Amino acid sequence: MERIIIIGCGGSGKSTLARKLGELTGLPVVHLDQIFWKPGWVSISQEEFDVLHREAIGKERWIVDGNFDRTLPERISRCDTVIYLDFRRFACLMGVLKRIATTYGKVRPDMGAGCPERLDGEFLRWVWNFNKNKREKNYRLLKDAHHAEIIILKNRRAVNQFLKRL
Repeated sequence: MERIIIIGCGGSGKSTLARKLGELTGLPVVHLDQIFWKPGWVSISQEEFDVLHREAIGKERWIVDGNFDRTLPERISRCDTVIYLDFRRFACLMGVLKRIATTYGKVRPDMGAGCPERLDGEFLRWVWNFNKNKREKNYRLLKDAHHAEIIILKNRRAVNQFLKRL
């Protein structure tokens, strides 16, 4: 495992897993949200994101967490390991609500500077509909990633067991 991507619904723990894997493996961690968001929750341009994204995955060793569907095929083609946190929607929604309750108004270490945690109805709807809108496409992409090890974790207990095995 030298080039790992972590995908899954918001609230599933992608960033937390990325940090823990980084600590265990010594691989540098790239949080796509840090790249994408400027202060005040302003997104960068597609072109700017593409440059920063290619720079990140052009390196030899990394862990990248985040979905960003448009660039996911490019990340998949470059990685050697995909970890898909395919959790139920309720678990993800609870993960988001817990995160909001514990970090509201603060900037998380995996988020862009100047983007404090907030309650965002549009994001909650995205989480609620993630599996309906994204799961089939994600599995289709993974089915064609013959070059990579695919690790699918269905709940937090499975994530903890995976980390213990490392």
